[in-house]
Amino acid sequence: MLPFLRNLYLGSVLILATVAGAAEHPASPYLEHQDLSYYLDAAGARHPIKTTADWEIRRKHVLAGMEAVMGPLPGPEMRVPLDVKVEEEVRVGDLVRRKITYRTHPRQRVAAYLFLPPLEPGKKAPAMLCLHPTGELGKGIAAAIGGKPHRQYALELAQRGYVTLAPDYPTFGDYACEFDPKDGFQSGTMRAIWDNIRSVDLLQSLEQVDGSRIGAIGHSLGGHNAMFTAVFEPRIQAIVSSCGFTRFHKYYEGNLTGWTSPRYMPRIATVYDKNPDRMPFDFPEVVAALAPRPFFTNSPLHDGNFEVSGVRDSIAAARPIFALYGQPDHLQAVHPDSEHDFPDEPRMQSYAFLDRHLKAAVQK
Repeated sequence: MLPFLRNLYLGSVLILATVAGAAEHPASPYLEHQDLSYYLDAAGARHPIKTTADWEIRRKHVLAGMEAVMGPLPGPEMRVPLDVKVEEEVRVGDLVRRKITYRTHPRQRVAAYLFLPPLEPGKKAPAMLCLHPTGELGKGIAAAIGGKPHRQYALELAQRGYVTLAPDYPTFGDYACEFDPKDGFQSGTMRAIWDNIRSVDLLQSLEQVDGSRIGAIGHSLGGHNAMFTAVFEPRIQAIVSSCGFTRFHKYYEGNLTGWTSPRYMPRIATVYDKNPDRMPFDFPEVVAALAPRPFFTNSPLHDGNFEVSGVRDSIAAARPIFALYGQPDHLQAVHPDSEHDFPDEPRMQSYAFLDRHLKAAVQK
């Protein structure tokens, strides 16, 4: 977002919060994040969203709201050379699995598993950024080295012909992190987003990868991590989120404590008092901000973490935005009769969804 637009939006946030008598707790000027039918101008006047250009104004406000909570997206000064190092290489069937490390910013190296499928000479494959769920094994969960079943999408997608990269999230796997503000991040969420953006840089640098066909997938922590990253990273062309979100008002009946650790977004507590009414963004807007790129969610009926009615609310709110771009079929949601899981059937459905949108257009 251009700095003057961000400042304009945040200025309107503070003005409206002062009017409400809560300047110490800035609130969003968009008091109902489910209503995506309008945008606000600098004076706070509503304008109906009738065109994609109208929506792009509101979308910029959504990104500003996310940055108000997560901290600003780093600039080019953080884009240091990747300096990729191969720590280990093994065969997994006909795949090559490498454990690698690479530099994402001046003070951090990230470890990841990279899977390379067999390719004919001169052919390039689509690539997937595979973001793991919560678990001490980190990247190893997505790489099928351990953890619960139904989360091994880095391995399974490589077996389908994708180059896959599964990095650690801060504090999991090999990623030691004390969340020092000197590193330039105001939340673990934005730190992970930046690491993932650098991971896209890495994928695009590989000779095996068609850099125009990159997607992101994740379960739980990885599910919203994939969404957040894709909002800020337009090179991600298709997104799958399993058990990754619900409306903040539906998250444990509005108790947002689970989002507030340094690992995630501490400002939700320190600035917004864990109050969904004060949040400057919500997931209906996040889903809509992905449009018109293909987005698939697996959101089970009995997910104890991310309540399904809040997912349905988000999808319903975002659907008109996808339609505005002429791509209503790019938004798909399935609701299996399961708990917090990524069962076989919806997982295979998500892979077929990715195939339709990424594999069919691989460079020949």
